[in-house]
Amino acid sequence: MTTAPRRARLRALAKINLGLRVLGKRPDGYHELRTVFQTISLADTLEAEYEPARRTVLEVASRTEIPGNLVERAARLAVEEMRVTGRVSLRLTKRIPVGSGLGGGSSDAAAVLLGLPVLAGRRIALARLVELAAQLGSDVPFFLLGGTAVGLGRGTELYPLPDAPPARGLLVAPHLQVVTAEAYPALRRELTPLAPSSIINSFQPWVWECSEWLRAGALSAAGENDFEEVVFARYPRLGALKRKLERLGARPAMLSGSGSAVFGLFASRQALENARRRFPQEQVFAVSLVSRARYRRLWWRQLGAHLGGRT
Repeated sequence: MTTAPRRARLRALAKINLGLRVLGKRPDGYHELRTVFQTISLADTLEAEYEPARRTVLEVASRTEIPGNLVERAARLAVEEMRVTGRVSLRLTKRIPVGSGLGGGSSDAAAVLLGLPVLAGRRIALARLVELAAQLGSDVPFFLLGGTAVGLGRGTELYPLPDAPPARGLLVAPHLQVVTAEAYPALRRELTPLAPSSIINSFQPWVWECSEWLRAGALSAAGENDFEEVVFARYPRLGALKRKLERLGARPAMLSGSGSAVFGLFASRQALENARRRFPQEQVFAVSLVSRARYRRLWWRQLGAHLGGRT
């Protein structure tokens, strides 16, 4: 008797960094980070299908080239971890700009890790999912959880912060890509010192203050992004976009990740719409911040038909 395929339409949300500090290069070749991640409403769409079969066949389709083919790699990791065989079909529709610092590829990979086990009728423990996600990329574990979170180490050690208010934002994503692997050397960070650095001493109190703002339902000025100095020097247009957002009333406005996207948060819909009209030559997206609770509800809606209980 043939088992019918199980299908789901998954939204893979983007992220911004409300603060990003780089301490130095680690012995393993990665960089030691201190950051605050935040999910936003901009999303890619992944049509996922699983059908049991005697051997595993992966079909991945996208009109946009997938850097590093993270979607396929995530699917292979999940299938191997579950020890199942079957036909896996994944059709990706990209809306998150590639090379923008918004974590689109990482979110797509996390969507596969979250969705495929449910479609296959299997369960992978969260701790193991995090391990698999970290093999794929430093941002991938965050997208298993969403909301507002502090990221330590290479960004894979995560701790929740109070959910951010449902603020409105404008994302300006020029048609250029910043190569992260080139941005890190430009920072000229040496090996991470053993003693706490001035970066930690400034990041730590900012996170405490950030927690208080979030508990009060407000989001004050963002932290610093160490990439802004080197990225703006190489791409002056990005620095000009940030300054323009600030002039239009965005609080805060900053580069996300290593760029190229710049975001600004606005106090009212009217202010956001006014700003949106002021970037006629750029690719812009009106977005909202997505809380951890809202993120969980999104995944329940997407996969609930295939679950016997809340997981």
